[in-house]
Amino acid sequence: MKLACSLAFLVTLVTLVRYAIAAEWNFVQNGTSGILALEAVFVSPTLAIFFDRASNDPLVINDAPAWGALWNMETNTATALSVISDSFCASGGFLSNGTMVSVGGNIPIVSAATDGRMGIRVFEPCADPIGLNCTLFEDPETLHLEETRWYPSSLRIFDGSLMVVGGIHEDTPFYNTDPVNNFEFFPSKDGGVPRPSAFLERSLPANLFPRVFALPDGTVLMIANNQTIIYDIEKNTETMLPDIPNGVRVTNPLDGSATLLPLSPPDFIPEVLVCGGSSTNDQIQPKDLSSQDPASAQCSRMTLTPEGIKKGWEVEEMLEPRIMPELLLLPNGQVLIINGGQTGYAAFGSVKDPVGNASNADHPVFTPSLYTPEAPLGKRISNEGMPTTDIARLYHSVASLTPQGNILIAGSNPNRLVVNGTKFGTEFRVEYLNPPFMSLERPVMANVPAKIAFNTPFIIDVSIPRDLEASNIQVALMDLGFSSHAFHSSSRLVFMTAELSPNRTQLTILSPPNNRVYPPGPAYDILIDGVNAKAYIFLTIDGVTSAGAPVIVGNGLPPPVADQGVPL
Repeated sequence: MKLACSLAFLVTLVTLVRYAIAAEWNFVQNGTSGILALEAVFVSPTLAIFFDRASNDPLVINDAPAWGALWNMETNTATALSVISDSFCASGGFLSNGTMVSVGGNIPIVSAATDGRMGIRVFEPCADPIGLNCTLFEDPETLHLEETRWYPSSLRIFDGSLMVVGGIHEDTPFYNTDPVNNFEFFPSKDGGVPRPSAFLERSLPANLFPRVFALPDGTVLMIANNQTIIYDIEKNTETMLPDIPNGVRVTNPLDGSATLLPLSPPDFIPEVLVCGGSSTNDQIQPKDLSSQDPASAQCSRMTLTPEGIKKGWEVEEMLEPRIMPELLLLPNGQVLIINGGQTGYAAFGSVKDPVGNASNADHPVFTPSLYTPEAPLGKRISNEGMPTTDIARLYHSVASLTPQGNILIAGSNPNRLVVNGTKFGTEFRVEYLNPPFMSLERPVMANVPAKIAFNTPFIIDVSIPRDLEASNIQVALMDLGFSSHAFHSSSRLVFMTAELSPNRTQLTILSPPNNRVYPPGPAYDILIDGVNAKAYIFLTIDGVTSAGAPVIVGNGLPPPVADQGVPL
């Protein structure tokens, strides 16, 4: 008996030591992207789409350089995707029926592409894990935006349609000098006439890629330059909120980043986090700016209730200043802060002293940080235990949570075309940042419904590792967003209440109450039993996160869809 107990203790000790050694954050470089990944969106559990501009990327299709690619996470390889219009600095997202839509773009600099500024690119449902026969549909003559838009933002709203916000008509070296001061929708509303926006006009000239978020009551939070409003789509009204403190500006070309923090039951109170950017005066012309000008280390947070708005922004600082940081929601509710530089600006070739060939920014930040929302003010940000990479991720970088639960990082090209042999040249290496749980035995979900209605309980089977006590269970419904220019359009995390069965084999989960708390059809376009599934559920038990399970949220109909579920 003593021998058996000793052996059992020894096995447990060895297991704990193995976990202690293996369970660390780590970077892994694996594969090359084929094209510059300046936009990224996951369209299935195994596939992401990368977009670039039509230029001189090494990946070839039809005997010419490609500017679209399918990235296969299982093989870490890129397959060229046929794109008609120039997708340079576009935006995108998913509709309520699971269709991925890319919007906007640029005037091509090569003859292989058509003008992409009014572009609408539709990715067809793709069930094949390696993307076989998966195609992108375009018909520029009949399917297009109402306005020419370069550097717009996009957002899926409560009726499952896409709201397209702002942008610029023509190419610009730095500021928004030919603005598109309006919103439009896809599918179109208002008889196809864009809605003028006083907010976009006020926030000039540094308001490209405005940060926009769907709030749980159906209104939209908008941040551009250092200004913030809540826009009511149904009433076509705007409510001004306090400016971001200390003159910090957070939209292109003074890019910070922003995210809506996780929404939790029962009240789903929204809070927004805004980090990085620049306190440079937006009236200074780029020829008088320097790649060595310090970025902002400020993080500002506000609760979007009448009381929270009256209180205003709560301010703290990151461990270092960052221009062009990425803020990524993680399934456990933390926010990953990654990428960017400590000095300079977005765009390229416009300041008085560009670095390398053309970079407006310098001093890359190589070590990510974690932001813990529930921690006390001043103690929320830490890089303890975080690894350091040696790959600079500056302008035209992307990052995204993957369906497997780790983070994909790619891109960086502060140059007009593909440039090699210079400091901050075009970066094709793809990295993954692996959380500690990627090295551990993880919870597994099974029999997850292919489709869930709002405000409805459903049951899934779970397998929980024996060493987890299951004292802390988090079930996150997530949209991973469309990554471009330090922003993740439509990114969202809604926690759902869950009850574990006494035998630890089943979870009873309550879906979000309605389509305003969670806009229908959030993330993916995968075929499950004939249904397009577009969201991922992640299960985190005692800090160990499962791989995501795909579902469709809502009725799965094309937009616009009627309200579903129950009001808050």
